[in-house]
Amino acid sequence: MTTYQDDIDAIRALKAQHGSAWDAIDPESVARMRAQNRFKTGLEIAQYTADIMRRDMAEYDQDSSVYTQSLGVWHGFIGQQKLISIKKHLKTTNKRYLYLSGWMVAALRSEFGPLPDQSMHEKTSVPALIEELYTFLRQADARELDLLFTQLDRARSAGDETAAEFIQAQIDSYETHIVPIIADIDAGFGNPEATYLLAKKMIEAGACAIQIENQVSDEKQCGHQDGKVTVPHEDFIAKLNAVRYAFLELGIDNGIIVARTDSLGAGLTQKLAVTQEPGDLGDRYNAFLDAEEISEADLGNGDVVIKRDGALLRPKRLPSNLYQFRAGTGEERVVLDCITSLRNGADLLWIETEKPHVEQIAGMVDAIREEIPDAKLVYNNSPSFNWTLNFRQQAYDQLAEEGQDVSAYDRGDLMNVVYDDTDLGRLADEKIRTFQRDGSARAGIFHHLITLPTYHTAALSTDDLAKGYFGDEGMLAYVRGVQRREIREGIATVKHQNMAGSDIGDNHKEYFAGAAALKAGGQHNTMNQFG
Repeated sequence: MTTYQDDIDAIRALKAQHGSAWDAIDPESVARMRAQNRFKTGLEIAQYTADIMRRDMAEYDQDSSVYTQSLGVWHGFIGQQKLISIKKHLKTTNKRYLYLSGWMVAALRSEFGPLPDQSMHEKTSVPALIEELYTFLRQADARELDLLFTQLDRARSAGDETAAEFIQAQIDSYETHIVPIIADIDAGFGNPEATYLLAKKMIEAGACAIQIENQVSDEKQCGHQDGKVTVPHEDFIAKLNAVRYAFLELGIDNGIIVARTDSLGAGLTQKLAVTQEPGDLGDRYNAFLDAEEISEADLGNGDVVIKRDGALLRPKRLPSNLYQFRAGTGEERVVLDCITSLRNGADLLWIETEKPHVEQIAGMVDAIREEIPDAKLVYNNSPSFNWTLNFRQQAYDQLAEEGQDVSAYDRGDLMNVVYDDTDLGRLADEKIRTFQRDGSARAGIFHHLITLPTYHTAALSTDDLAKGYFGDEGMLAYVRGVQRREIREGIATVKHQNMAGSDIGDNHKEYFAGAAALKAGGQHNTMNQFG
């Protein structure tokens, strides 16, 4: 017995209790509406998707080839279309998530207008976008099920029992568009209490995984820009605890925390760590500071000093009142950050790097796994990297190391189009194609994401249309570049009225008013031109 049939039977029994007053209520219509509204609250979604992520993490631990992926999205419609495309082309959403990028929220969703990624946008924008994304994904479920219901009614009307059974089986085994969202809480938007309050809003909206970084909140920078400032470990641990408390308070006991370290590119700290004894966490953090040994006589007005092994060390303090770390300590600090985060409640790691290089990532992960063998990464396949240039340089270096002749290539000009159809260009492209597979096998990357791809695709597709439409091509630019492709490639948005819920509305009207319903999808609806 299926949930669908169970609902029909339950409503039929309830209807009988109410007698003639409920004569207009059709039990199967109610069952359909229930199927189309499977998730009632964001917390239901958070629990459902947390269970998915935990299962996927366990499967990855057994087999690194079953890594997960996502694309960053900045609007509910974009997220919806991504999941519709995944189901259309790949037939399942298994191991595919959504990523919510703080960068895109700042650049596209702030009431202040476009902003740099420095945590200046309204903190409520993030939970609002989570809620919006799941609203659109739930609507995708409702629309797709509505199409199946319509097909079922037609098969029944035609007396085709085989087709009706096949369609009913699709309804019974329906796979939802609801998938996990990894949501960016930046550096927590303030102190741990602020982090806790915002995390609750994000979880209530449906987030099962929250990504938080170890930068300071008030000087937070984009991960691929200069001037990043980290906080001592104890400060970051307090925020990890705040997020965990938010999950536990709301009953999502297996919620996922992604601890991001920016230490590889961050050369500054706002304050010194508190240390109680040599070798403790605070002492290890301070040991990375760029400091000079001085005598008591060298002390100047307002100097801050650290005592270590009987010596006085004066950390170099900048005019900004920030302290700088010693050059070349980034990878060591990353390893300490990651081990510390995992030992204090984090579930996954995020190492922000300056280039996509499997062996660089793997070197740090190897060191982390000496302490925590099942350490796993979420990795940013960032558009801030010049992927073509990086991998052509890697290909050039590999060929040179193998003793092959690279005299035909100028390593300083590898972006040149002349290298597109060369052995080096093809080798680089193959390395790009397999980067996710290779990174998951070698460097412990459980989840690959592109932070802001749909920012770029929206700009590129709009540029293509504008160039032709406002130029000599006129309407042909739209018809050839958009509509004709939608029709031939089966893009659901070609029937934009249907995508926006017109047919669902028509069916509801029929549920509510029967034959008296005024429906929009009749023979004069121009959407019928698309079959």
